[in-house]
Amino acid sequence: MYIERKAEGLNGPAWIGRVTFSKSGRTMTYRGRQFQKMKGYKCNCFDVENGDEYWISGPRRNGKDRLYPASRRPVEIDGDVRVEYMSKIRGILA
Repeated sequence: MYIERKAEGLNGPAWIGRVTFSKSGRTMTYRGRQFQKMKGYKCNCFDVENGDEYWISGPRRNGKDRLYPASRRPVEIDGDVRVEYMSKIRGILA
């Protein structure tokens, strides 16, 4: 999934990583943090522990994952999903 922290503004730090879902699908876990879905204009989830807002969505095939693509901040790809992301999502590696 694509995870972008919105606490600092529109273009926060972002990651591509593996997220696990609760049975209801309302809560997601990433790097030991739990996120709950919400309805928001510039965010769609919040960190259960501290209330920080996030944008979490499926990664895009073209790699333009940011909600506001004008940002030049890099998107970090977690090592445990790098090959899968590049081959299955982006279609770059065989």
